[in-house]
Amino acid sequence: MCADTPDTTPDYRNTVFLPETDFPMRAGLPQREPDWLARWARIGVYDRLREKTGRDSFVLHDGPPYANGHLHIGHALNKVLKDMVVRSQQMMGKDSRYVPGWDCHGLPIEWKIEEQYRAKGLNKDDVDVVAFRQECRKFAEGWIDVQREEFKRLGVTGNWADPYLTMNYHAEAVIAGEFMKFLMNGTLYQGSKPVMWSPVEKTALAEAEVEYHDHTSHTIWVRFRVVEAYSKEVRTKKPGLSESVEARIEHDAEMRAREAELRSASVVIWTTTPWTIPQNRAVAYHPLTIEYWLYEVEQVAEGSTAQVGEKLIIAKKLAEGVFTQAKVEKFKPIRRVWEHEFDGMTLAHPFRGIDGANGEWDYDVPMLPGDHVTEDAGTGFVHTAPSHGDDDYQLGLKYGLPMTYNVEPDGSYRADLPVFGGEAIILPDGKDGPANVSVIKQLAYAGALFAKGKIKHSYPHSWRSKAPLIYRNTPQWFVAIDEKLDDGMSTYGDTIRARALTSINDLVKWTPQTGRNRLYSMIEARPDWVLSRQRAWGVPLTCFVKKGARPTDPDFLLRDDTVNARIVAAFEAEGADVWYVQGFKEKMLDGIANPQDYEQIFDVLDVWFDSGSTHAFVLRDRADGAKDGIADLYLEGTDQHRGWFHSSMLQACGTKGRAPYKGVLTHGFTLDEKGMKMSKSLGNTVAPQEVIDQYGADILRLWVAQSDYTVDLRIGKEILKGTADSYRRLRNTLRFILGNLAGFTEAERVDPAEMPELERWVLHRLAELDHVVRKGYAAYDFQGVFQTLFTFCTVDLSAVYFDIRKDALYCDPADSQRRRAARTVLDLLYHRLVTWLAPILVFTMEEVWLCRFPGEDSSVHLQDIPETPADWLDEPLAQKWDRIRRVRRTVTAALEVQRTAKVIGASLEAEPVVHVEDAETVKALKSVDFADLCITSGIQITNDPAPQEAFRLAEVPGVGVVFEKAEGAKCDRCWKILPDVGTHAHPGTCARCDAALG
Repeated sequence: MCADTPDTTPDYRNTVFLPETDFPMRAGLPQREPDWLARWARIGVYDRLREKTGRDSFVLHDGPPYANGHLHIGHALNKVLKDMVVRSQQMMGKDSRYVPGWDCHGLPIEWKIEEQYRAKGLNKDDVDVVAFRQECRKFAEGWIDVQREEFKRLGVTGNWADPYLTMNYHAEAVIAGEFMKFLMNGTLYQGSKPVMWSPVEKTALAEAEVEYHDHTSHTIWVRFRVVEAYSKEVRTKKPGLSESVEARIEHDAEMRAREAELRSASVVIWTTTPWTIPQNRAVAYHPLTIEYWLYEVEQVAEGSTAQVGEKLIIAKKLAEGVFTQAKVEKFKPIRRVWEHEFDGMTLAHPFRGIDGANGEWDYDVPMLPGDHVTEDAGTGFVHTAPSHGDDDYQLGLKYGLPMTYNVEPDGSYRADLPVFGGEAIILPDGKDGPANVSVIKQLAYAGALFAKGKIKHSYPHSWRSKAPLIYRNTPQWFVAIDEKLDDGMSTYGDTIRARALTSINDLVKWTPQTGRNRLYSMIEARPDWVLSRQRAWGVPLTCFVKKGARPTDPDFLLRDDTVNARIVAAFEAEGADVWYVQGFKEKMLDGIANPQDYEQIFDVLDVWFDSGSTHAFVLRDRADGAKDGIADLYLEGTDQHRGWFHSSMLQACGTKGRAPYKGVLTHGFTLDEKGMKMSKSLGNTVAPQEVIDQYGADILRLWVAQSDYTVDLRIGKEILKGTADSYRRLRNTLRFILGNLAGFTEAERVDPAEMPELERWVLHRLAELDHVVRKGYAAYDFQGVFQTLFTFCTVDLSAVYFDIRKDALYCDPADSQRRRAARTVLDLLYHRLVTWLAPILVFTMEEVWLCRFPGEDSSVHLQDIPETPADWLDEPLAQKWDRIRRVRRTVTAALEVQRTAKVIGASLEAEPVVHVEDAETVKALKSVDFADLCITSGIQITNDPAPQEAFRLAEVPGVGVVFEKAEGAKCDRCWKILPDVGTHAHPGTCARCDAALG
């Protein structure tokens, strides 16, 4: 054809039904998501959902985050998981309510205000306590507003207009009221025992406020000289009367010799807390499992503090290590020391008789049996200071050892303690004070130091100040968890511990199940609950104690319902600050008791009691709470087994008689891509806002959905790139659906019974998926739900159904049964995919919804997941199509080989011969238009044996494909190569396209 000859080939492009949609390929989420957030707020989506009546309730109770800083990636993980639960339950037909909340009291906020004071050279103790508390309240309010907007930016739905705050007046009144239930039921008591104490923050800490870091400590081996070797009973025990006089004389001589031998020896202890030596009151040994021996030092190296000829008692298994540490080059075992020989043995305190002690340590130290003693490390003996360790305290309680009060709140020795008075154990900046070194030096002067060294080990630190902690004996307020309760709530047990353990076993569903074991073991072994903190910002322990009375006296605590009611009413009206107003005690006790006879307690409640009480003022008291005051679900990180799950369980078992939740879900922590803990110093943190700014909140939400939250989750640049790629593939699937539904009306809809088999197979898959999705959401298995849907979209839809049906959708006549059936299925797919995925991709699914259903009041989040008819399930059809798809996979693989070799450019150029051995499969293939399914212009199916050169797939046995090119001309409209092209009214078309053109 000459260059100037006009092209007379008809242009059929405008006759093809190409996809039409405004849904863009590029999401632009960071820029567009805020508009959807504003839209949801404008149309009041959350409130409109509450108007749906007749639904069963589902309440996820929010564990309150702390109001003192920007969100980190762990917050984002937690809140997104909660949002997925709330939204999925709502879309499955529940009235799913979510009231966000904040923890507002406690040390973290108080610490921030103190830091501001210190920066200005001010002292917190010089400020009026009410004024100080008001500053704490204002600080919390500011961060609540910041965090609320950050949580909303994640797409989290909830009652943001009316959250719960532990510092609201009603909350403070209820917290006080819940505390006074323990006052009235007899479980509250004041005791003096060692608790984990922060010298820097000058307060006791709960277990959940403690974190462990490596710390280098002094370690010492100390001689305790034997004073008395045997008890009177052991020393005077005689042989039987039948024994001869000579035998008795021999026994007495042996006993005197053994006793003299022991009295010349020392028991060696080992400790990593030298500062506790001044508080020593006993040495513990194991009465059954440890073998002890008496040794004599024979040779020492230069610089050793050991002495040649001295005798020492040490566990046999540990002796060599001890002597090595003390630079003892040679030693010899003398004999075994039997357990009964320790019975009644007393030792001298290593500081007995030292200069300047004024007799402070001139007491005997008993040897006591203790099951907690091991031979894992040390010497086989445990130095026991009942005021500075739980095992020590329990042993002291059992044997009546005296408690000491040598350590002040700031971590220094009391000023009048001889030799060491005023010396600090921990300095205000969290570093070690001089106390340890002073004690070690004094032990050396006294000749009691056998060896010394340093050890790097895991040591408790405050999670706020990051400073080391100590065990310190101090008067505190406790709840006795084994006290029998006569409160009419004994269905699940008559003590707090019994109720908690029964609740864990019988009343709570755990996700994952390992959470049950963790909390059960913690509560099974835990001591009484320490409620008090020596701070200013919190709900005070609203009780009064009688002056001069002892804690064990029955009238020590004032227990009066009228006084309690007055306190609650005052807090309800004015908040907990009124407790600190002059004259409050007199007002509360007026007409009930003489105020002069009682002291007002000014300790505040542990913040875990605050958050543990939230079930009362949120679930019980709010209209949008739970009708029985019990949440369907508590959801937090695994650290909350010792935190919120734990305190809520104890608190509710004391005041409700059971757990405040029916289900508990726990998730892991967030790590970087290498599995390392995130740290600002390492520079491996991932801030939620950074992810949102780059990708959008939906990508962050998709990361959560793709992860296994039951273990620690990794996140980083490469992981987020992979997440974004998954999102793009899913977005393309949705774009195809939208594009091919343009102009769809109900008049086009085809009944499933009249659809081709391919469409009915898709409906079968939808029915299967509906079951999987509902079951997955009910089990909070978001990873399972998303992976199932993603696989369906990419494998079943994009690679099979869409690929096959593009031809019919684009080229079939508008009124053809096949095209109408395909569009009907796309509509059914649309409604399910969009609602199934809406709890995960909240912004994107809203965009997809509005593309088809625009309108000011329209939102996918007002919809429920549509019911899917059970009769769509067709297992025989599914089995048949499984066979067809296996053969199709072989054909497409064979054609890909030809395409790669550039024999063909597209599959429509082929008309392969498919050899199939199985007769049933041949029958299935011939019952459908298999050429259409393989996207070829033609196909031949035969059960003749496949020739040697046939293409085969190992995973599809019995199928061979021989490539053949299609014969005929290429249709200008659908591009199929068919023999009849060019024989119809419309030039260059096949019969199907000619008919479509009319």
